[in-house]
Parts: sequence; structure tokens; C-alpha cells
Amino acid sequence: MKNGKWFPGAFAAIVLTVGVVAAPREKKDIVDTAVAAGQFKTLVKLVQEAGLVDALRGEGPFTVFAPTDEAFAKLPKAQVDALLKDKEALKQVLLYHVVSGKVMSKDVVKLKSAKTLQGKSINIRVRNNTVYINDAKVVKADIECTNGVIHVIDKVILPPKDTPRKGY
Repeated sequence: MKNGKWFPGAFAAIVLTVGVVAAPREKKDIVDTAVAAGQFKTLVKLVQEAGLVDALRGEGPFTVFAPTDEAFAKLPKAQVDALLKDKEALKQVLLYHVVSGKVMSKDVVKLKSAKTLQGKSINIRVRNNTVYINDAKVVKADIECTNGVIHVIDKVILPPKDTPRKGY
């Protein structure tokens, strides 16, 4: 304002200074959120290899327990290579990280287990205010996406192997 009157650019200066008209951050789907985060390069690559991109871009909602690149680095290279060669096994491992529905952390802590899209259940426990999915620690929770939520975990969780039942 100059001499009691607004001059051109005064409003823009106020907006830039105060940040009144900041564009809201647009939410992305699960895949685009994982790509943008930068810490899920391996997960995104494996989702692409398994042909699950379209499914995880679908309507959902989904809850994804997403291992970081660091978590994948803990797996033996031979195991990752074997998964890359066996697309069905890879798909099963990845689907074991996904639960149907949008389960926020306030709800996760009330559960003891949850059935994954792979078909087997994951165990959920809280110890010393930390949530564990099987033996993986949730290191960041509630990353909201347009079609669900991502919870970051520090370890890749593997579905239990089917054990043959002993006959009588």
C-alpha cells in the first residue's frame, strides 16, 4: 500500500511473504507416492516387474507396508535375483505387503493380524510404542494416498511357506 492506496504487486508481495495462496499439495496414488518419495526405488522396480502397477493404481483402498531400498538391501542378492526370475513368487511376496482397505496407524495398533492380498495373514504387535508387522518395524506411518495409505517398514516380510500337513 502506498499513500493509503494499493499499488500493483502489493497483493502478490503479501501472498509471497505470508504464503496465503499456496497451492495445496496434490495427493498421488500409491505408486506415484512411492516413486516421489525416492526411498522405494527397489519396491517400485519389483512392482513393475511383477505387473502390479495398474493394480496398485486402482481404486482400492489399499494399505501398503512398504519396505525401503535399505530394507531390500538386507535381503541376500541371490534371493532377489530368484524373485526376479520367478514372477509369480515375486508377485506373492509383494502382495503379502498389501492389505485391503485403508488402515491408518490408529487402527493398525488395535489389530493382532490382518489378511493380505496374497492370502496369508501378517502378525501385528505393538511393543514399546513401536508397531511391528511380523518382525519388521514400522518406521513411518500414515502416508496418505488417493487410493489408500503407505506405512514404511524397515524389513521385507516374506509369506510363510506352506507346510505339508502330516497324515494320520
